[in-house]
Amino acid sequence: MKKNTLQKRVQIANDIMYYVYTHIDTNINMDELSTDLEISKFHMHRIFKDVFGKNIYESIKSIRLQKASNLLLTNKFSTISDVANICGYSSQTSFIRVFKERFEMTPKAWKNGGYKEYSQHIIEQSPKAKKSTAKFDHLEPTIVKMPLIESYYIRHSGYNAQIKQTWQKLQTWIFGNNITEFNQIALFHDNPTVTELHECQYVACVVVENGLNIQSDRLPKFNISDGIYAKFDLVGEQGDMLKFIQWVYHEWLPKSEYETTTKPPYVIYKKNNYLSQDGRFDISFYLSIKF
Repeated sequence: MKKNTLQKRVQIANDIMYYVYTHIDTNINMDELSTDLEISKFHMHRIFKDVFGKNIYESIKSIRLQKASNLLLTNKFSTISDVANICGYSSQTSFIRVFKERFEMTPKAWKNGGYKEYSQHIIEQSPKAKKSTAKFDHLEPTIVKMPLIESYYIRHSGYNAQIKQTWQKLQTWIFGNNITEFNQIALFHDNPTVTELHECQYVACVVVENGLNIQSDRLPKFNISDGIYAKFDLVGEQGDMLKFIQWVYHEWLPKSEYETTTKPPYVIYKKNNYLSQDGRFDISFYLSIKF
């Protein structure tokens, strides 16, 4: 496949995913989406599956249920029916059914503490996270308004040790283009504490500073959403990251009275553990919030 054709397909898939995230609480109309993209529904579905490894409907279902899993904890005065409506489900019955299929418990059981058991099951898929003894109760975020960030990226399927190879490819691209001023950002399309680690979509991004526009045949571009974020500054080692995300979603967020949105959280690296000699990181973690 020609490079320009591949980039066009990747851009279409990214446009579809962006649309899904921004319309997740509505009845997403595939006919309207294919018309807007000027592509047939057949090709739209095929391109998305080729890029993301699962079909559009599976992605919509996953994003809705991740949002629901958070709202059940943070929206203390919302009923299960309220959460179902917010997440785009037409009935409480259908919501309970698909929630139980995904999380192996009812929304009520999740809300009453089942989320802790499920999240711990995910953590135990990572040997390094299991060994982590890091504590985060001392952390206090700052609330910031972040701009839209344009980046070059490589998408990686799975939250695993092979992420290092993705960052090495990006580093090679940086060196090859003589880029001296840049930021490295990791974007989490999926919450890795409620999503099986092999199913997580992780996006490794490079933001080129000083307005330089690199003509790249290898890397597509991707926009990281602007908005209001809770910013946490954290230093640690690789195994601490999953434990930290678990703490943010399941301890800090429910107590904060904030609600997270469907915009994916992201990390800006001051020190990238996948590229550092000692395997440690120095990051700012950004969680999209509203009040």
